[in-house]
Amino acid sequence: MTTTYTITGMTCGGCKASVTKHLSSLDLVEQVEVNLEKEEAQLKSSSSIETKLLQDVLPEKFSISIKSILPIEENTSKEKSKLQQLQPLILILGYITTASFLLHYKDWNQQAFMLDFMGLFLIVFSFFKLLDLKNFPASFAMYDPLAKRIRIYAWLYPFLETSLGLMFLMRFEIKLALSITLVVLSLTTLGVTKTLLDKKSIQCACLGTALKLPMTEATFIENAIMIAMAIITINGA
Repeated sequence: MTTTYTITGMTCGGCKASVTKHLSSLDLVEQVEVNLEKEEAQLKSSSSIETKLLQDVLPEKFSISIKSILPIEENTSKEKSKLQQLQPLILILGYITTASFLLHYKDWNQQAFMLDFMGLFLIVFSFFKLLDLKNFPASFAMYDPLAKRIRIYAWLYPFLETSLGLMFLMRFEIKLALSITLVVLSLTTLGVTKTLLDKKSIQCACLGTALKLPMTEATFIENAIMIAMAIITINGA
């Protein structure tokens, strides 16, 4: 069932992330969607949850009360399939792959293809993060282990991606860019893996918060592809 709650006390993206994090920590909760503007939270669960339990898990500054309940049968017919939810990500990766291939199809060079793929990947993904920079850090910190501990890292991450992307496209200090990319993506992949293993439904920040993408296996796969490319390229550099 999906239950909609009214939540008072939220004033910013950080509050939204905090509410999402605390409500998601409950085992009975399968998915949480928080709307800051409407002061609402939608919780998907297999059974009903006492409002007091939800209130107890939230920080004191927030107050939660039930608003409406949708039975499982009504809700499932309205849900998007996983493929529909991931359509923006699939399209973007398709365009990046096609563009990288077209740059080199006449004079094929695998290493150059991978460098341009990684460069375009990082530039495009950083662009979407910058569209809603004020809310990105809180969303990113929900699963990236370094961003959880050092919030300034979450703020700087889109700019780091942009810098790395330009380094790949301009062929500037390639080995350094590859090494940094390996470290950064490995850390993020650890956080993604833990989230997937815990079976928590949260928003993926890979394309920022402007596009609402769920955290799925696709996030792990895209990171794994980039890590594999970086390892192959650094060995051939």
